[in-house]
Amino acid sequence: MFFMQLCAWIVAARLTQAEFPSEAFWKCALARYPLVMRLILICLALLTALPALAQTRTPSHCIALAEAIPGASYLHRASYDAQVAEETVLIHYIAHASFLIRSAAGLNMVTDFTGFVGNVPMIPDVVTMNHAHETHWTAFPDPAIPHVLPGWGEFGLGIDHRVDLGEVLVRNVSTDIRSQWSGVETNGNSVFVFELAGLCIGHLGHLHHEPTDEQYAAIGRLDVVMAAVDGGMTVDLPTMMRIIRRLRSSIVIPMHWFGDFTLDQFLTGMRDAFQVVEVGGPTLEVSLDRLPSTPTIMVLRPQWLRVSED
Repeated sequence: MFFMQLCAWIVAARLTQAEFPSEAFWKCALARYPLVMRLILICLALLTALPALAQTRTPSHCIALAEAIPGASYLHRASYDAQVAEETVLIHYIAHASFLIRSAAGLNMVTDFTGFVGNVPMIPDVVTMNHAHETHWTAFPDPAIPHVLPGWGEFGLGIDHRVDLGEVLVRNVSTDIRSQWSGVETNGNSVFVFELAGLCIGHLGHLHHEPTDEQYAAIGRLDVVMAAVDGGMTVDLPTMMRIIRRLRSSIVIPMHWFGDFTLDQFLTGMRDAFQVVEVGGPTLEVSLDRLPSTPTIMVLRPQWLRVSED
C-alpha cells in the first residue's frame, strides 16, 4: 500500500511540478523499505524519460481530402544555410530535379541525388533517387550518408520506403516509367513524400503517367509539390497540368524545365487557377501557418549549394 500511494504521489508531482519530499523523508524510507525504494527509483527514472519518448514530429494531414488551407502572407526567402525556425521547412532548388529540404533541427534531405550538390562539406541525412536518367541518381553515393533511398527495386517489383527520423517521415509511392527499350518498367519511379512540421511535401520524380486513383490516395494531400514541367521527357504538359489541378497543393514548385520558354508554357497554362510568384532566388521557407490561401506556383531559380561568403 505504501508503495502504491507513493508512486501515485510521484506521478502527480511529476505532472503538477510539485516539490518532492525532504531529504530526511527519503533516507527514512530507504532504511525501512530498501526493496520498495529501489522500485520507486526505477519508476522515477521511467517518468523522467517520458518526454524523450514523446513523438517529436508535428502530425501532417497528408492522407486527407484535397482542400485549400487558409494562410497568411507569402513565404520568406532565405539562404540555404540559414537557421530554420521551429515548425518551418527550408527548401532550396539545387539543380534540375534536385532539392535540399532542411528541418528546424537541421536534418538535410536531398531529392534526385546525383552525388554533387555544390562546394559545401555537407553529408545529407537522407537522399532519394530515381533512375530514369543519370541526372537523377548516382551509383556511388557517399557511404557516410545514413539513408540512401532508391526509387526503384528489382525490375518491375518496385520498392517500399518508410523512414521515420522522429522529426521527419520519408515515404514513397511507386509509379511506372518508360524503360530504355521503349517498354514499361512497372514501379520503376517513386513519388517521395516528406512529412515534417505539420506539412506534407511531395516530389513527383520523373513521372511518366498520371497517377491512378489508388496512387493519388497513397500520395495524399500535398501542401507543397515539386513537379517536372518539361512537357516531353516526363509527362506532356496537359497531363502535368491536370495532375497539378487535381492535387491542388498550396504551393507548386516547377522543376525539370529546360529554359524559360518551357517554364513559361507551363505558367501560362496554369494562370487561370493558380497565382504565380517569381521568388527571385533558389530558396524559400515554408510553414503551415504561412501557406498562401490561394494555390500558388512559386518559381525558384536553381543554384548549387555554396559556402557562404559572409
